[in-house]
Amino acid sequence: MDAKDIEYFQAELTKSLDEILAVGKETIDDMTDSGEIFADPADRATAESDRSFTLRLRDRERQFIKKINKALARIEEGEFGICLSCGDDISIARLKARPMTSLCINCKSKQEADEKLRGN
Repeated sequence: MDAKDIEYFQAELTKSLDEILAVGKETIDDMTDSGEIFADPADRATAESDRSFTLRLRDRERQFIKKINKALARIEEGEFGICLSCGDDISIARLKARPMTSLCINCKSKQEADEKLRGN
């Protein structure tokens, strides 16, 4: 992978990270500013359900942040685009689809097949 590709993926990962952090900050601001009082229990239940759903989304994004940070660390270490399992290059097409990936498509497919056999 050439330097131009590395710069592209570093920019994409950084952009994704910035977007996730901005959304997280908005969520915190919205939740701390919301002092709504609901007279109707159904309205309160709906609001709490919405809040729970939003928090689940933010938790998924938190996990995504970890993966992005690991990918950025691999860029700094010169290991980005190399499969952690077999050591082969990860295709540019796969990295464009999922820039934080650490496995080539063959190793990922094998991992998913193994998980399916174990019932995970």
